[in-house]
Amino acid sequence: MSDGLDTFSVENQAWLVLLMESPSNDDLLLDGLHLYLDRASEARFLNSMKLEKCGEWVGNNAPARLQIRLSEAAKSSKHPAYGAFRTGLSKSGGLERAYPKAPV
Repeated sequence: MSDGLDTFSVENQAWLVLLMESPSNDDLLLDGLHLYLDRASEARFLNSMKLEKCGEWVGNNAPARLQIRLSEAAKSSKHPAYGAFRTGLSKSGGLERAYPKAPV
């Protein structure tokens, strides 16, 4: 999973979409996401644009049931790698689509 996010090719994107369809794969997906973000935080060079793009793509393609868990994963560290992913995730608007504001 983390390698799929790292290379981010069209084939890997299709595989990730299939992985997100099944609720039984949620823990595997989130474990891979944490591994990906941990590796990015330990890298010598922080590619924040890539992390932001990844967060935006994941937020746009993840089903509603994953949006809160993705948001929690993105907030689990104060490292700039997590911050870049969190920025992309918030740009996607996935959490707002999954849980729209109630009309008052």
